[in-house]
Amino acid sequence: MNTTKLHDYRKDYIPKPLQKIDLNINPFQQFLTWFELAKNANFIEPNAMNLSTVGSNGQPSSRIVLLKSFSENGFVFFTNYESKKGKQIEENPFGAILFYWDLLDQEVRIEGRITKTSKEESDEYFESRPFGNKIGALISKQSSVLPDDHFLEEQKSLKIKEFENKKISRPDYWGGYILIPHLFEFWQGQPDRLHDRFQYKLEKNKWLIERLSA
Repeated sequence: MNTTKLHDYRKDYIPKPLQKIDLNINPFQQFLTWFELAKNANFIEPNAMNLSTVGSNGQPSSRIVLLKSFSENGFVFFTNYESKKGKQIEENPFGAILFYWDLLDQEVRIEGRITKTSKEESDEYFESRPFGNKIGALISKQSSVLPDDHFLEEQKSLKIKEFENKKISRPDYWGGYILIPHLFEFWQGQPDRLHDRFQYKLEKNKWLIERLSA
C-alpha cells in the first residue's frame, strides 16, 4: 500500500474570537451553552463523544459512545461492564471524553474519574430502552470474539422468542458510568491555526480558568 498524503485537506476557520469574558465561570454551564448550540445545528447525534480509557498495561483505547445525561455531578453513559472499556475502567478509573462539533468549529475535552452510577439509575435507563436494545444487551458479550458471522442474529432470534410478552430485567453486567470532571478544555477554531483554547482546572474546589496557547 502506498502512502496516502492528506496535506491539502485543511479548513479555514472564521468564527468569532472566543475571549475569557465570553465564558461562564462554571464549566458545566459553559458546556450546556455549547451543547445547546450543537443540538440546534442539525447534528444527528450531538451527544456522540469519544471516550478514552487506559488499562493497567498503559495501552490507551478510544471509542465513540453516547452521552445520556449530564449535570454538575458529571457525565453519564451506559455500556457492558465486561467490555474492554469496562475492564480498563476497573483497572484505571481515570478517563477522558471529547466532543467535536465540526459545523461549529468547536470542541470540548473533559478529563476525570469514572465510577459506576447507582443500580437505580441503571435500572431506570435500561427500562426506557426499546425492546430490541434490551435484547442486544442480553446477547452481546461486548468485545468478545464471535464464532461466525451469524452468531449474534441467531442468538437474537432465540432471545426474542424467549422474552416475547415478558419483562426484560437489566443484567448485572450492564449499566451506567459517570465521569466526574477535574478538567475541561473548550476549543474554538480560528484563522491561521491560532485557535482559542480555555482550560478550567479544579483547584481546592474552585474552577481556575486559563487561556492556553494554540
